[in-house]
Amino acid sequence: MSRRIRRWVMAGVLLAAVAAAAAYAPVYVAKRMNPTLQAPPYQASARAMGLHKSLLAADMHADSLLWGRDLSTRGTWGHVDVPRLIEGGVALQGFTVVTKVPYGQNIERNTDSFDELTLLAVVGRWPVSTWNSRLQRALYQARRLHEYEIASAGRLFIVKTLPDLDAYLDLRRTNTAVTAGWLGIEGAQALDGSLANLEQLDRAGFRMFSPAHFIDTEFCGSAHGDGKKGLTALGRDLIRQLESRHMLVDLAHASPATIDDVLAMATQPVVVSHTGVKGTCDNTRNLDDARLKRIAATGGVVGIGYWSTAVCGPDADAVARAIRYTVDLIGVDAVALGSDYDGAIAAPFDTTGVVLVTDALIRAGFGEGEIRKIMGGNVVRVLRQVLPR
Repeated sequence: MSRRIRRWVMAGVLLAAVAAAAAYAPVYVAKRMNPTLQAPPYQASARAMGLHKSLLAADMHADSLLWGRDLSTRGTWGHVDVPRLIEGGVALQGFTVVTKVPYGQNIERNTDSFDELTLLAVVGRWPVSTWNSRLQRALYQARRLHEYEIASAGRLFIVKTLPDLDAYLDLRRTNTAVTAGWLGIEGAQALDGSLANLEQLDRAGFRMFSPAHFIDTEFCGSAHGDGKKGLTALGRDLIRQLESRHMLVDLAHASPATIDDVLAMATQPVVVSHTGVKGTCDNTRNLDDARLKRIAATGGVVGIGYWSTAVCGPDADAVARAIRYTVDLIGVDAVALGSDYDGAIAAPFDTTGVVLVTDALIRAGFGEGEIRKIMGGNVVRVLRQVLPR
């Protein structure tokens, strides 16, 4: 082999290696960022397993669309996919989309700096249109969920309207080998600065919208932003349009000022899709008692998360402890589950282990009727109240 040919061969090998590394990099990052502390299978008491099978469990928040896994097939990493939702008895899953992640993301203070999600979009081979557009990133993730619905062969249903929800619930009464989900937005940066883009998100099927994520925007302040401001005039217009479009307003990650401003103008139930409470885990990320009470007063629900910053513990008992505190404060009708699965968290268990929460609630002294509400009944009630007819 001549020296020139050898150089071409070596160059080809190098390019192949680079391509292979680029293809594997998103998977490597996703695995590292979404570990599970306890591997399945999970063991619960006979009482919990029997009760759990009869529940209509609902989880308000998972970022599973972000990572490139085929959610119609059972995965070996991450927290959520269709087969594991069905195995875990989860009847309804909120699939939320992230469109911008600031460099060095933390719960205290973030600036609108380098966007780490741009790198993920490029390396993950997202469409070129998504590389510089937060709106296109949201629409791309929504399309993927619709593709998974088709690929699931009737095991996954996307809920967009009240008739959709009713039809699915009718089916599930006789067939528990199915699951359903709805789409949510995490952060108003998905609008690319223009309220006019809300129309495209509405048509794509989004039914829950959190104005805030980890940075302040032209619409509102984040609990983790640089200024932690409240709603701007544009943000007030956003809330009014969300309500008119029958989208759930989600206050997860919102600054205290933003929460106060939204609650002062809300005319429908307001939710917090995933959070902790200061009463059991005091940090910037979590909600104080006064705002918990005001959220409950709208008829909304607060989704308690599973990760350590939310509940200050590594297991289902920590989740149940936060739920007990919140129920004692604002009532059993206002509390739900909001795992934050696949949201760059270390989860104590994947979605096949949600029965562990049922078991922990039993140990925490909750009755069967209360558990039914917490595990999903409250979410169904709010969806039925807000979804378009």
